[in-house]
Amino acid sequence: MAGGRRKRRSGAGGSGIVLLILVLAVAAGWYGLLPLQPTEPTFVDIAPGTSATHIGAQLESAGIIRSRWAFLAVRLLRHRRLKAGEYRFEKSASVVDVYDRIARGDIFTVAVTIPEGWTRHEIAARLEQAGLGTSDGFLDATVSDVGQIHDLDPQAVNLEGYLFPDTYRFSRHATEAQMVDAMVHRFRTEARQLNLSQHVHDVVTLASLVEKETAVSQERPLVASVLRNRLAKGMPLMTDPAVIYGLHEQGKWRGAIYASDLSDPAHDTPYNTYRHIGLPPGPIANPGTASLRAAMHPANTDYLYFVAAGNDPQGHSLFASTLQEHQRNVALYRKAKQQAGAQ
Repeated sequence: MAGGRRKRRSGAGGSGIVLLILVLAVAAGWYGLLPLQPTEPTFVDIAPGTSATHIGAQLESAGIIRSRWAFLAVRLLRHRRLKAGEYRFEKSASVVDVYDRIARGDIFTVAVTIPEGWTRHEIAARLEQAGLGTSDGFLDATVSDVGQIHDLDPQAVNLEGYLFPDTYRFSRHATEAQMVDAMVHRFRTEARQLNLSQHVHDVVTLASLVEKETAVSQERPLVASVLRNRLAKGMPLMTDPAVIYGLHEQGKWRGAIYASDLSDPAHDTPYNTYRHIGLPPGPIANPGTASLRAAMHPANTDYLYFVAAGNDPQGHSLFASTLQEHQRNVALYRKAKQQAGAQ
């Protein structure tokens, strides 16, 4: 009898130990699921092909989750594909939230805004400044990947004009070629919406001139009409932004346009629209939607001259059909500028 009682006490004690272990395991699991606040913004870079076990270990080591085992438990329950990339953690999040974020591929990206009228050189510099690739690498890609636009513009020697201005979000792992592809894809989307498929080279080149010459959006069709009318009459376009672009391309830009830049053969470039009749060889910047639309549908005018809004203290362009009218507008502009400077 005594021996039997001892066995029962031993069984009760064993059950208590098992129960205690289960309680501790549940508590540990519950604790592992609790949100954890990073002490500072923390980046975790998950390489392609990384196993869930290793991802859990990375997150635990970085202080993003309390337990890799809790992460694996969530993995067993949800069994979603985890996506590679760089993730930034700065807010308190449970292991379930962290898992779902990686399953969504909610990676860290850098927002970069490319203004209308920027050149590929300016875009390259902005991207490098943002920590996205190198300026030289981006410029190389705009030349080596030019073939992707040849179905629209067989004459293109680089992707100037086709890097559509917009706000982009890029991963810090994005290559220069991938960033170029995103901008060209955005251009193609806009071109389809505008129904731009004919004479693309000329339209985009003209649009780039309109973009650089116009500070007031509603005047774009008027500026486009001036350029179209001059082309139709065989008159030189005489656009300073094209001259500046050509000098930049050949490393001859001196910070201002000098008379020798316009007339001296030593400073001549194919973009010198004072010496060469017609459009320049290609776009001189990357135009936005308004300028593309204006180039496709110029206003119906007989204007041949204008004083650009950027040069007018009153903030609007002055248009003229004759040289005499233009000279009067120039005189008005100079007088207004003098009065503005005297105030």
